[in-house]
Order: sequence, then structure tokens, then C-alpha cells
Amino acid sequence: MADVYDLTVIIPTFNEEENIAAIIDAVNDVFRRSGIRGEVLVVDDSSKDRTIEIVQEIASQSDNVRLIVRREDHGLSQSVVEGFGAARSEILQVIDADFSHPPELIPRFYEAIRGGADIAIGSRYMKGGDIEQWPLARRVISFGATVFGRILFPEVTDPVSGFFAVRREVVFGAPLTPRGYKILMEVLGKGRWHSFVEIPFIFKDRAEGTSKLRPDTMVDYLRQCAGIARFSITRRAGPVWDEWTKIVRFGLVGLSGILVNMGLLYALTEVAGLYYLISAAIAIELSIVNNFVWNDIWTFGAADNLRLERKIQRFGSFQAVSMGGLVINMAILYLLADVAGVYYLVANLAGILIAFIWNYAVNRHYTWKET
Repeated sequence: MADVYDLTVIIPTFNEEENIAAIIDAVNDVFRRSGIRGEVLVVDDSSKDRTIEIVQEIASQSDNVRLIVRREDHGLSQSVVEGFGAARSEILQVIDADFSHPPELIPRFYEAIRGGADIAIGSRYMKGGDIEQWPLARRVISFGATVFGRILFPEVTDPVSGFFAVRREVVFGAPLTPRGYKILMEVLGKGRWHSFVEIPFIFKDRAEGTSKLRPDTMVDYLRQCAGIARFSITRRAGPVWDEWTKIVRFGLVGLSGILVNMGLLYALTEVAGLYYLISAAIAIELSIVNNFVWNDIWTFGAADNLRLERKIQRFGSFQAVSMGGLVINMAILYLLADVAGVYYLVANLAGILIAFIWNYAVNRHYTWKET
């Protein structure tokens, strides 16, 4: 029965004999203190140490502790997905065995899902979150993976987090293709969800045992991202498709702004007889107005549900971001053409591309953040 418990805490393990008894005890202590009727589901990847024996002994004395031992197709993500299918509750929580994820936060995830969120994500990168005791190289790798993930899921500050809770219906029947360590990315990319919340936490490096991070982890991650992208393009649905639709629309609006700019520059200079620099200033400003109106109505769909005061604030933000993009374009053009000796048309194209990334990213996260 799927509703035997209020919450299932899934703990994927491989050679965790130093931690497993303590983490199970900590999770059960959280259940007792919070009044949650929960189960602990350990999904093990055929550990070579005493992890399996320890869990079996605990399970023999605890009605709410279960063990699944996976004999093939090993991997953390595969273990979590198997746990999804075996859980006996409608709310599923994923947590590491090594105490890098604080068990005392489990009730906050549980209440977030009960409060209406489809997914609750533990974030190391939002205000209140942090990482402790990590070497610089691992910080850089994690930050790079997070930035890459935010290209697909820009609203999520930590899309590669391993500490999250989800409604069972989000993953039930979803075509998940688990690989590597970033199962949350798979859930975000292919699960059926509409709302999420993030909960800040401080990630603490494991005190016992050794890290399972392998040299090919990044390759698995890139393959996963490519798979999510293919899924979104094929289905033409989901948060990744929605985001890419916004990017394409933003680019098309930008092209319309170029046409407005060029047309006004010609008309004001050749027909109205204005000095070309005055014509250029007017054309630039009106092209910005054009871009704002179409992005507000079409790209981000914000025009129909916000007050005039808020629209004016968004326009001011868009104006400032556009001016910043112009400065970036000119700076890249100068540096590449005059300093690095790159052909000026190529340098200008690079400047346009970087300015476009700036304009979209900043407007997406600030100008239209609340839409």
C-alpha cells in the first residue's frame, strides 16, 4: 500500500558501514520528535563492507526500516529511482547516508510538500545555505555543474542537490533515465510538477567513509543534461521546453528591435533630416521600448496581470539592463578587435552573443522574476 506511512526517507548506500546505523537512528529520532509516521528505506548497491548486515539487523528490530539490495545496474540515481517505486507513502524524501544532509530539516521538507509544493529542494546556494569543509577543486566542480543546471532550470538555485522531497505522483510513471549522482535533475526534467520550494541548508562534507565521486561523474552529468534536453524537445513540454521557448522568443524580439532601430535610423535621418547621431539615439530608445513591450506581452506573458506601477518598474529595469548590454557589446568589440586583433565583424558578433546572454539572464532573473 502506498499510503502506509506519511513519509518515506530513501537512503541510497554503498559501503556506508561507518554511518548507516547513526543516520537511521537520526531519521527515526526526527520522526519521533515531529510526529511524522515515517519509514526508512535503505537502497544498497551491493556494498562490500558490513552495510547490508547492519541494516538487516536494524530492520529485524524495527517495523519501519526496510532494505533493498541491488545486484546490478549500480548507481546512486538508479538506487533512488528504485526507492521511489518501493516506497509506501505519497511523500518521498531523499537524503545521503553520510550526514552531509541534516536530518533535522526533514520536517521542513515534509511540511512544504503537504503545503502544496510538488518538489522541495535543499539548496546550498540560496541565502542561508552554504558548503563546509570542501576543497577548492570540488567547490569549483560543484559550482560549474550548478551553473550548467541552471541553464535548464533557471529558477532553481541548486538543481543538482541530492537533498530533496517530492510527491509520489511527480515521479510515478515518469520516463526517468537515472545515471550518475544528479537524480534531482532527472526529476525536474521529466517529472510531472508545477511548483517547487527551496529550503536552505549547510552542506557538510562526510565525517566518516570516503566520497563516491568518480572521474567520469562529469561525463555522466553532461549525458544526463543532453538526455533531458532531447526529452524536452521531443515532447515539446516541461519546464526545459518552456524555458527554451522563452529564450527563442527573447531572441526573435531582439531581432525585431534591430529592424525597428534600422528603420527609424533611416527614416529620421534620410526623410526627417535629423542629424544621424540624434536619429540613432531616438532609434535605440524606441527599439528598447519595442523590445520591452513584446517581451512583456509575448516572451514572459506579464502584461495582463500586473499594475501599471509594476510595469514602469520593469521597464526601468529593462532599460538599465539593455544599456548594460550595449556597454558589454562595445567593450567586447573593442577588446577583440583593437586589442586582440580579431576581425571586427567577428568581434562584433561575439559581443552581440555575450550581450544577448547578459540581457536574457539578468532580465529573466530580475526584470521578470515575479511573473
